[in-house]
Amino acid sequence: MKLSHKIALTYLRARLQLIALISPQKAAKKAFTLFCTPQRGKQQNPSAIIKKAELVSFSMNNLSIHGYRWNHPSPKKILIVHGFESSARNFDGFVLPLTDKGYEIIAFDAPAHGKSDGKEITLPIYVQALQHIVSEYGPFDAYIAHSFGGLAIAHLLETVPHNEKTRIVLIAPATETTTAIDGFFHLLQLDGKVRQAFDKLVRDKSGIPPEYFSIRRAVQNISANVLWMHDEQDDITPLRDVEKVKNDNHPHIKFIISNGLGHRKIYRDKHTVNHILHFL
Repeated sequence: MKLSHKIALTYLRARLQLIALISPQKAAKKAFTLFCTPQRGKQQNPSAIIKKAELVSFSMNNLSIHGYRWNHPSPKKILIVHGFESSARNFDGFVLPLTDKGYEIIAFDAPAHGKSDGKEITLPIYVQALQHIVSEYGPFDAYIAHSFGGLAIAHLLETVPHNEKTRIVLIAPATETTTAIDGFFHLLQLDGKVRQAFDKLVRDKSGIPPEYFSIRRAVQNISANVLWMHDEQDDITPLRDVEKVKNDNHPHIKFIISNGLGHRKIYRDKHTVNHILHFL
C-alpha cells in the first residue's frame, strides 16, 4: 500500500471511529456509502479491439450506461460482466477467441464504472442493469463474469429464463457478500455496534439481510451449466467460501482451482481462456 493510501486510510479510520462513538448508525451510513463507492482509475487509451467495437448504451435511473458489442449479428450471444472497480475494457482479451467461436459479444461498464454514469453500485443496482441488458440485447447463450460480476450474474439468473444449455463461467466470483463486508470492517477497524447498524441498513434498503446475497444460496436456483475458476492465492474472494459450494456437490458446476494467479491475473491467463473456450 502506498504511503498516501496509508495516510488516507488512517484518517478515514479515525474519522469513522469518532463518529461511531457518537452514533453507530451515522457511522454505518457513512461506511455503507464508502462500501458502495468504487474508485475510478485513470482511463487508459483503448486497445485496438476496443476501438473496433460498436458502441452501445441505454438509460437507467437517469444514468447513461455504456458498453461495447462485437460480431453483430451472430447466432450465439455471450455477455461479459466485470467486477468492482473494473470495466469492460479489461476483458478485451476474450473478444477474438469468442469471435472465432461464432459468438456475438456484449460487454457493458456497470453503473459507476468505466464510461457509465453513477457514483455508487450495489448488487441490486447491478442486477437491474443486467436485466435491462438481457431485455435489450439478449437473450444470451452464455455469460462470463469476474468477481462482483459473478455475484451479480448468479442473482440475475434467478430472475431471467435459462436452462441446462446455458453456459456460465464464473472467474473468481465474490461468493459471499458477508465475507466482503467482514473484510471491509476489518480494514476500517469498526466495532460490532457499527456492524449491526450496517447490516440493518442493508435490510432496510433492500428488504433482504446481507447473507441472502450469496452465490452459494443462488446456485440452488440455477439450472445452467457452470464453470467455476478460482485461485488458491486469491486474497479478494477467498477460496474458503468456494470450498463450501464445492462440498455441496452440485452436478451442474465444474470447478477448476489454480495456484499462483490470484484474483486478477486469472482472467488474463491463457490457460484460463483455453478452459473457457473448451467449456463453451
